Amino acid sequence: MKYVCIQRISFQCRYAPRLYRQIGALCSIDTFSVHLQPLSYALKHFDVLQKALAKIKAEYKEGEKVILRFPEGRYEFHEKGAAVREYYISNHDQTNPKKVGIALEDMKNLTLDGQGSEFVFHGRMLPVSLLRSENCLLKNFSIDFENPHIAQVKIVENDPQDGIVFEPAPWVDYRIAKDSIFEAYGEGWTMRHSWGIAFDGDTKHLVYNTSDIGCPTKGASEVAPRRIHAPGWKDARLVPGTVVAMRGWGRPTPGIFLSHDVNTTIENVKVHYAEGMGLLAQLCENITLEKFGVCLKGDADPRYFTTQADATHFSGCKGKIVSCNGLYEGMMDDAINVHGTYLKVVKRVDDRTLVGRYMHGQSWGFEWGCPGDEVQFIRSNTMELVGKQNKIISIRPYDKEQTEGAREFLITFQEPVDQVINEQSGFGIENLTWTPEVLFSGNVIRNNRARGSLFSTPRKTIVENNLFDHTSGAAILLCGDCNGWFETGACRHVIIRKNRFVNALTNLFQFTNAVISIYPEIPDLKGQQQYFHGGPEGGIVIEDNEFETFDAPILYAKSVDGLVFRNNTIKLNTEYKPFHPNRNRFWLERVTNVTIAE
Repeated sequence: MKYVCIQRISFQCRYAPRLYRQIGALCSIDTFSVHLQPLSYALKHFDVLQKALAKIKAEYKEGEKVILRFPEGRYEFHEKGAAVREYYISNHDQTNPKKVGIALEDMKNLTLDGQGSEFVFHGRMLPVSLLRSENCLLKNFSIDFENPHIAQVKIVENDPQDGIVFEPAPWVDYRIAKDSIFEAYGEGWTMRHSWGIAFDGDTKHLVYNTSDIGCPTKGASEVAPRRIHAPGWKDARLVPGTVVAMRGWGRPTPGIFLSHDVNTTIENVKVHYAEGMGLLAQLCENITLEKFGVCLKGDADPRYFTTQADATHFSGCKGKIVSCNGLYEGMMDDAINVHGTYLKVVKRVDDRTLVGRYMHGQSWGFEWGCPGDEVQFIRSNTMELVGKQNKIISIRPYDKEQTEGAREFLITFQEPVDQVINEQSGFGIENLTWTPEVLFSGNVIRNNRARGSLFSTPRKTIVENNLFDHTSGAAILLCGDCNGWFETGACRHVIIRKNRFVNALTNLFQFTNAVISIYPEIPDLKGQQQYFHGGPEGGIVIEDNEFETFDAPILYAKSVDGLVFRNNTIKLNTEYKPFHPNRNRFWLERVTNVTIAE
């Protein structure tokens, strides 16, 4: 039987006497509790939890503080009875509806304290959501799935002629399908993994010079209990003992979803697995992560992977994003990605009105801007600003009646839009109001796929006192793109200081030209007259860092006005054989006002 093992949920607030009569037994004038015995069905637990949250919202008075406590323990969450929501989540698959374990919506001054509890999920669920809430704190719990959708296997034999024999990890439920393909399965899901990431069995570093590997299992057979022979899987780089995280490319949901929140703090929370991002925040103001982790359960954890995509991701936020003293490891993309989203101009209605469209298949369906927001326009081909900044007077969905699920918006601006901007030539609209400051400090980023961190915001960004340890691709990427992901925008004031970089670039991934890669996507760089990154607000400063590397490239920069590299230490080692195609320590393309002093 499916059950959740919740024994007690405690709420602390000033209005406890009212709720005592309705829900629980009175503990004191300031506290009431709901006492639950272990339940046979998740439906019963979810029903009680949802009713309690509804009561809190209904009875709340302005200024009151609410504490929701989970006594330390292991809590099981199944799809049956979960909250059902239509959420459109940036940079994720826009499939709906979604099953939500803990759905927190329209809250004020709420603290959810897990007191060290483990929240364990089954099937395909969004573990925790927080929407349209103010001054909320989530702390002291972990998120995990009993049976992750990534299938971890160990290479047992590797024969150049006969293929690979592998052993699935003990927790992996699998079968050989009728068409002889290896597939993993769980509660309500089945996966056929076509790609994977290879980890060194001893160090948990990504295997040198492997990047994304194919995992063809057609013709698979079980040659011994939990030993699978895949005759078509041939890769000499995967020596016996190598651990492969077999994965797909889907991103159904993050571990934690934040949307339209103000002043959110997440403290001492760990995400051990999510099928999408570890944390996704969109259209939020002021987020603080303190000792947040997307991480393994310690050195003894038999797993090698964490999330299917980024550890943390911030789309169209404002105020300040703070991530301090965190641990990010084993994820399949960046530790942090901060950006906005360009709308592509698909119709010019009149001199003050344009239709803008979300272009990427995983980024649409949610609000883009509000009346009063400041915007600017960019030419996609050269990534140059066009015309003057403007202000939104009105904005409404154009292809749907409501914002949820919309791809296009009809936007009217305060001033006439430059005549050159039309649907034929390729232009994007950037919302400048929804851009945040960033502090990324004191974090450890290690043993992940692709890149360590990614920043695309014009406001002050500080990256300091972090350890980037075997990030496999670039450690830090400053980007900008109005052609693929359509992720804004230019970085005007970036300080990268007092970080330690250890053996980045052991693999080749997109935008990984150097340990620090400043790589906006500019289809027509030769035709560009302006510069994308940098400018009068201070430019990009890289100072007092320590680089430990086996290979040549340290810094790559494209289209930057104002770049300083000073007082950095570079130490060469022989832990790997140099292989990167970029043989330059410093490679600059269309960069001006540069100071490089090692």
